[in-house]
Amino acid sequence: MEIRKNLTVGEIVKENYKTAQVFDRNHIDFCCGGGISLEKACEKANVDIATLLPELETVVQANDPDSKYIDSMELNELCDYIEKRHHSYVNDNIPFLQEKLNKLCNVHGENHPELYKVRELFETAAGNLTTHMKKEELVLFPYIRKLVESKNEGNPATSELGGIDAPIQTMLDEHQAEGERFFEIAALTSNYTCPPDGCNTYRITYQTLNDFEQDLHRHIHLENNILFLKALALEKEIISKN
Repeated sequence: MEIRKNLTVGEIVKENYKTAQVFDRNHIDFCCGGGISLEKACEKANVDIATLLPELETVVQANDPDSKYIDSMELNELCDYIEKRHHSYVNDNIPFLQEKLNKLCNVHGENHPELYKVRELFETAAGNLTTHMKKEELVLFPYIRKLVESKNEGNPATSELGGIDAPIQTMLDEHQAEGERFFEIAALTSNYTCPPDGCNTYRITYQTLNDFEQDLHRHIHLENNILFLKALALEKEIISKN
């Protein structure tokens, strides 16, 4: 893949997810902000594109079979993958983090009052993400599966199609809100750095929060930069042929 300044950040990461680490190091948002060009992203993050380009080019020389595999999936398969891999991860880890953050607030809150704000932010994120994923699982993903079925059958019920733009925009807005929320959590925790007086629970909780955010970045990337864009294009293609 040739890295060009007019490619979007999302396109680059879609081709090779290993580039996400480069963008992270340079404070460039590749998931929620993946829709802008590399040139604009560098300007926004005050990063020298002439320095970043060779670094990205070096990374993409390494093969990334996972990205190729995911990009080759039918959209119904990608919906299944996101539910089984990322939705399950969120659901499995929310109770653990809620319990540990409560414990940290009880034990360390007096010396580290920022923990109360971290807990509050995570509780909001947990509730929002749970609702968000249900909307995807019950409404948006079934509709995308119907698009795939319509394409494969070659005889779509066009009266049932149309209007995917609005729900996808809602999902994008909600992704942006949670991305910003975790940016605030990361700032409050000094990028999940356990303080000198922190116990083992403190360390494990911060590491799990960090892992949670990293998983959320990839989760959002798969939806924003791959699933949603392809679903919009597929719906448009189907409707134009009928």
